[in-house]
Amino acid sequence: MMNSPPTQVPPTSVLYKLDKVAYSTPPPVSSDPANNECKLIEYRGAKVASFTIAGDLMICLPQAFDLFLRHLVGGLHTVYTKLKRLNIIPVVCNVEQVRILRGLGAIQPGVNRCKLLTRKEFDILYEDCTTAR
Repeated sequence: MMNSPPTQVPPTSVLYKLDKVAYSTPPPVSSDPANNECKLIEYRGAKVASFTIAGDLMICLPQAFDLFLRHLVGGLHTVYTKLKRLNIIPVVCNVEQVRILRGLGAIQPGVNRCKLLTRKEFDILYEDCTTAR
């Protein structure tokens, strides 16, 4: 009768890393005409580009950053780090939405990616940027 080798159990730290959910970017919004209808809305005293996605009004994150957060945080990288910590996953714009946002001047001409947040999610982010020290 042969003895089988003992089963090795990975260290707890390895098991913990396997249990963590990876923070990955979801696929872009589908390019349905309804998703690509842009509106300028009044938000926090400024006009902000928005799209309605699955019934939720979503605002342009880079534009909202420029209008409301640029003077509070180092840059968009800091914002994305905060979003990750807050468990807020922005919606990725599709190609047509990016083209529309560039045409409106909501994002810079060379930008080819953009993300959207609900107003409630942006309010949470704003609160974190203005109260966290």
